Amino acid sequence: MPSPVAVTCGDPAGIGPDLALALPALFPGKPLVVIGDREVLEQRAHQLGMTPRLWDWQPGEPAIRDPLTPDFVSVWHTPAGAAVTAGQADPATASGTIEMLTRAARGCMDGTFSAMVTAPVAKNIICDGGYPDFTGHTEFLAEQAGVDRVVMMLTARELRVALATTHLPLSQVPAAITPDSLIRTLTILRDDLVDKYRISVPRIMVLGLNPHAGEGGHLGREELDVIIPTLQQLRDQGFDITGPLPADTAFQPHLLEQHDAVLAMYHDQGLPVLKYAGFGEAINITLGLPFIRTSVDHGTAFELAGTGKAKSGSLVAATRLALNLAALEDA
Repeated sequence: MPSPVAVTCGDPAGIGPDLALALPALFPGKPLVVIGDREVLEQRAHQLGMTPRLWDWQPGEPAIRDPLTPDFVSVWHTPAGAAVTAGQADPATASGTIEMLTRAARGCMDGTFSAMVTAPVAKNIICDGGYPDFTGHTEFLAEQAGVDRVVMMLTARELRVALATTHLPLSQVPAAITPDSLIRTLTILRDDLVDKYRISVPRIMVLGLNPHAGEGGHLGREELDVIIPTLQQLRDQGFDITGPLPADTAFQPHLLEQHDAVLAMYHDQGLPVLKYAGFGEAINITLGLPFIRTSVDHGTAFELAGTGKAKSGSLVAATRLALNLAALEDA
């Protein structure tokens, strides 16, 4: 029996529990374990008019109770830490959210799980709840795994966009783009495209930092001083890299068809294009971890929790990708 995929419920007052409850019926016969507070899931199911059968799961047990009854939801009960009302975020639940993520990450590392899928959390709620250094799933999971560098990549349909820098103020981006950081980022991106996506020789398009990729130094020297020589160094090592290309003209169909992934220099350079292409169905995947982690491309949407109006497309896509990368389902 293959190890199941863990699905963390995210902030218990957000839409994560709503969406997680629907997954087992959408993936009948697939080993999924929902990590969250059982009472919250029961309350949310009642609000939504759902009647799933929640089964208390423990590590080592099979995740599939009965392949012929897809309404069974295997739940690893993880107390929220406080009473939960849909739509009303509470910092008192931060410890439960952290425990949820810790269980999933450690389970991936010890073989209990083959991958993890994360529903959205609210960073400010976790910080206010006693974890002031929490900056997001990506950084937390990197710390849990003991790795000092990971890469955020979002996908929508066939488009894959990775980031050289993530949640930085724009004023700090140029200094963060160094030869060492680019080499490490592109190496992680190349290696995970090979290992996780099974692309034998990944073709990577790299965007410039400045308008028109610096216009030969007239609009900034980062391309001349850092990006161009670093990319050439990697080409000399066998990387298949194009660029740096101007970001405003790089996302053309004929260019995208020739590449397996795009590396953007900063968050809002590449992600608006990707989210326009597939918002609500895009997927966030963390590269560089010793396990598979996928996530939704949206936030907690507290105002939709318990209303039945939350759209499940992104979590469904993230779950499908996790199953596929873990060789538990065809693409």
